[in-house]
Amino acid sequence: MAFPPLRRGRLETLQVNLTYRCNQACVHCHVNAGPTRSESMAAATLALIPEVLAARGLRCLDLTGGAPELHPQFRELVRQARALGVEVIDRCNLTILQEPDQEDLAAFLAEQRVTVVASLPCYLQDNVERQRGSGVFQRSISGLRQLNALGYGQPGSGLELNLVYNPQGAALPPEQGPLEADYRRVLAADHGVVFNRLYALANMPVQRFAAVLKAEGELEGYLALLRRSHRDGNLAQVMCRQLISVDWQGYLYDCDFNQQLGLAAAGDPAAVADAGGHRRSHLRDLLRRDPTGDPIAVAGHCFGCTAGSGSSCGGALAA
Repeated sequence: MAFPPLRRGRLETLQVNLTYRCNQACVHCHVNAGPTRSESMAAATLALIPEVLAARGLRCLDLTGGAPELHPQFRELVRQARALGVEVIDRCNLTILQEPDQEDLAAFLAEQRVTVVASLPCYLQDNVERQRGSGVFQRSISGLRQLNALGYGQPGSGLELNLVYNPQGAALPPEQGPLEADYRRVLAADHGVVFNRLYALANMPVQRFAAVLKAEGELEGYLALLRRSHRDGNLAQVMCRQLISVDWQGYLYDCDFNQQLGLAAAGDPAAVADAGGHRRSHLRDLLRRDPTGDPIAVAGHCFGCTAGSGSSCGGALAA
């Protein structure tokens, strides 16, 4: 079963992977990020981002990594995007808030009114630390309390705090609504933590997670589960229809998962060849060209976005 063909709608979001460096090395990470990774976006490439936001009239800049906050120009980029009136999303692992030289990070995010999307793959300590390492759960709770104290997740504050759930292993996430209710109840009762929304995301079979599944003999079974759980009704809302992903070198992809697999966005017929002779679209190409209507590169992993209730950077696609 081949994944159905897709074309991009109106571009609304620029999702930028600033660096693969991270203070964690999570089992489910599809980027294979970690403390030893050194890839980081160059200043000249980063300078194109505000220009593209303005040229294309985009509403959202979605910053990811690794830990995007570890890029030395993270804060300046946030300021520039907010000055343009663009929503900025920081995909935050929460533990970064306690890292050396990041003690004022939460206050900065609140000052700039950045939307925080925070990874918390479960509300139970054992499950979180199985995926993310010893001590991570309590550090994550401390980060959430710090954000709450600044107004994040509080009614009427306008400071958005959304959490991300990932399943344990080769399974689809449960229904998002009831799971959100469980998160809300347990985090409030046990830790005094509040938040706005929960995003239930499927684990994508790429990079580190795919390697773990393969080593455990579960990769083919998981791919089969995604295929048989596909729903055509989710196709209209998959994130690649309104989003373009940018890697740390400035090259364009239809989503962050395609980026990790090297499936470059193929829409620009005038794209310049890179050093290896491959024709790849670059961030600078968006200054002159609207990608609406471009074909989207699809493959078997894309069933991870359409299986069951669907999965995107904004959580489940179906109610």
